[in-house]
Amino acid sequence: MKKLLLIASVAVMGVAVNAQEFKFGPKAGYSLSMLNAEGDGESYKFDSKSTFYVGAMVEYKFNDRFAVQGEVLYSPIGGKQEESVSYTEMGVTVTGTQKSDWKFGTVQIPVSAKYYATESLAFGLGLNVGIVTSAKVEASATLSGSAMGESFSESTSTTEDVKDDVNTLNLAPFIGAEYTLENGLFFDARYNLGVSNLIKNPEGNETLKNSFFQIGIGFKFGGN
Repeated sequence: MKKLLLIASVAVMGVAVNAQEFKFGPKAGYSLSMLNAEGDGESYKFDSKSTFYVGAMVEYKFNDRFAVQGEVLYSPIGGKQEESVSYTEMGVTVTGTQKSDWKFGTVQIPVSAKYYATESLAFGLGLNVGIVTSAKVEASATLSGSAMGESFSESTSTTEDVKDDVNTLNLAPFIGAEYTLENGLFFDARYNLGVSNLIKNPEGNETLKNSFFQIGIGFKFGGN
């Protein structure tokens, strides 16, 4: 009986120690998203788009230095365009601006290997597997002009669903750093380099890629 109790005690202690290697919790933060289009030897960078992300993470530490981490996040990434318009047609001069907002609703699954330089500071390298669940382009235009002494102005806006024209998978390798306080609160920052062509049926060598920065905060539950 004593031998059985000893074995059971050792087993329970082993489970407790292993449980301390797992940590999990929520995280959320700010994303700065950038679209880059290329084709026919030319490139175009969209204006950066400020957005957010929210989700959860789980971490397993092999030892004091090395760990792996997986996450599930949601983020509406994309990019923006704004162009000035000026032209004259049939004696009428028209000026104004045209804007477009590209929105890709994305479920992100980042998986990373982490190295703890200290007990609190870790550096990570991994792959963010993005799944595009929705894709829309919101466009607007504000035009004004004058003709025969009369002035006029006009504003229009449209929303187009472009999900059928966008690839579902958006892969982005990333590198980042994380700092964790003793109470489990942590802060992290990453740069995700978009490598997937989001255009489903490109003409020639057309590409559209989405890279983004992430700055976040979260809390880790689990053993110390």
